[in-house]
Amino acid sequence: MGFLFPTQAWADAYRDALNASPTYKEAGKDWTHGAVGMIVKAEPSAGIPEDTAMILDVDRGQCRSCTIVPAARAEEAAFVIVAPYATWRIVMKKELDPIKGMMQGKLKLTKGHMPTMVKYVHSSRELVNTIGNIDTTFPAEA
Repeated sequence: MGFLFPTQAWADAYRDALNASPTYKEAGKDWTHGAVGMIVKAEPSAGIPEDTAMILDVDRGQCRSCTIVPAARAEEAAFVIVAPYATWRIVMKKELDPIKGMMQGKLKLTKGHMPTMVKYVHSSRELVNTIGNIDTTFPAEA
């Protein structure tokens, strides 16, 4: 059994995977725009009883921290993306490109500058690709 998403153990594994990835280091080397808050909307039937979030503090191809926080605290990040658990799950399984998902309204950028996100599309994709290096268990599958 892998790391349960979204838990701090999973977030620590994600941070470590990002920092071990030369591909992410290169793709994210120009990102200097601040942390990204990712809010997972509650889905009690899938084992997510309340809104929860992760703050991904990335800068110049390094992940300084990845922390699971209450959803309200994620609003402190420079960029905030909100989606239901089911949507995050399909993004993490690489069934939905994160930028495409934002353009389609499946992921909502509620704080931050969309053109900046689009400019760093390769970095965003590598953030998702790196998740494939984590043995992830989703609550609905646990």
